Amino acid sequence: MKKVVVLDTNVLLHDPSAILRFEENDVVLPITVIEELDRFKRQPDMTGRNAREVSRLLDSLRQEEHLIKGVTINNGGSLRVALCSRETLFSLPPELEGDRGDNAILAVAMELKHKCQCPVALVSKDTNLRIKADALGLNAQDYETDKVDVEGLYVGSTELMVDPAQLDQLFKGGGIASDRDFYPNQAITLINSTNPDHTALGIVDGETRKIVPLAKLPHSGVSHIQPHNREQKFALEMLLRDSISLVTLVGKAGTGKTLLAIAAGLQKVLEEGTYSRLLISRPIVPMGRDLGFLPGDVNEKLSPWMQPLYDNFDLIFSLQEGFGKHTRWWRGYEELMEQGLLQIEPLTYIRGRTIPKQFLIVDEAQNLTPHEVKTILTRAGEGTKIILTGDVEQIDNPYIDAASNGLTYVVERFKHDPLAAHITLLKGERSKLAERAAALL
Repeated sequence: MKKVVVLDTNVLLHDPSAILRFEENDVVLPITVIEELDRFKRQPDMTGRNAREVSRLLDSLRQEEHLIKGVTINNGGSLRVALCSRETLFSLPPELEGDRGDNAILAVAMELKHKCQCPVALVSKDTNLRIKADALGLNAQDYETDKVDVEGLYVGSTELMVDPAQLDQLFKGGGIASDRDFYPNQAITLINSTNPDHTALGIVDGETRKIVPLAKLPHSGVSHIQPHNREQKFALEMLLRDSISLVTLVGKAGTGKTLLAIAAGLQKVLEEGTYSRLLISRPIVPMGRDLGFLPGDVNEKLSPWMQPLYDNFDLIFSLQEGFGKHTRWWRGYEELMEQGLLQIEPLTYIRGRTIPKQFLIVDEAQNLTPHEVKTILTRAGEGTKIILTGDVEQIDNPYIDAASNGLTYVVERFKHDPLAAHITLLKGERSKLAERAAALL
């Protein structure tokens, strides 16, 4: 049965194509949504870009028909802009009276509910607005088009029981085949069927689909970083494999996601020369003051957000007297930046670029929307490798959650692709105290 869908502004800022995703249903935009889009479109970040994209889409539809009357869109649905009558607005409970944007959206939904003979649903990413709508007897829903099942999220690894002869064959070369249907680049723990204490680690080759052993790491480690557990060994294998262009690392704080990614990036850029530059970025999601209100130049403004990255570099460089063939040169990340081998910048500066032959790390990717992650991935030029790291339980973006953020979205969408690999890091290795705090608090 056809229904009426009233969209909140944050849905369009989250996904500028949301208007077209409700099939044959009728989409209604309260006029206050247009006002809010006008305020957001001046922002230089992804939110502003999405607002401008929605405005252009509405303008193109406006040329076909009057938006107040309704414009036919895909699959027989329609789109129209609805005005909010003052009578309905002031008929809301006293606590909700006034011309605030949320209240105007509620008033439009209430008016449609009274006038229409079909179901009316208010769709919003704002939890509090959905609660208020429910209190008014409205059908309130989250925007779930891009949500994934977090409980069943692909972890990137599994176990396989094999006989001793297969284990011997694994290390003789050529890999081993299995009747089980594994994902490309899936990490495998092989267990000896006659002696379960005897295990080996392998990975499903993205091209041959055979299980092959992990590559032997340098005796000194990767940039002098040694893996401390099985998942970290899998992560380094994926990070160092040139045939894998996209790696996603998910795990709680202290599991080594960012440290492993940076160590592998330094190895690939400085030691092997596979990539021309190590480029690291993270979304600027302010808690309190925004970036523009901080004093100083751009580097000083970025320091509070980028300090976790600098901490990882300090750790890596403190572990070594030199750095391979670059012993006399690479004493810290400042010199790498001066030589153009390392670049650390916010995502705002990456959008719109083409990034060829670079090792790109996007830290805290759980704070990105699926649309933002798509924008980043489409920046990759020839020979570029992208690593997305994050903890889906620590999301600062108010309009996404563990099921709708860009990181989990990519994990699920790319698990069948031979260009991608994923691993979930389970054990904290920062310190005993950090691991205990993560478990108990």
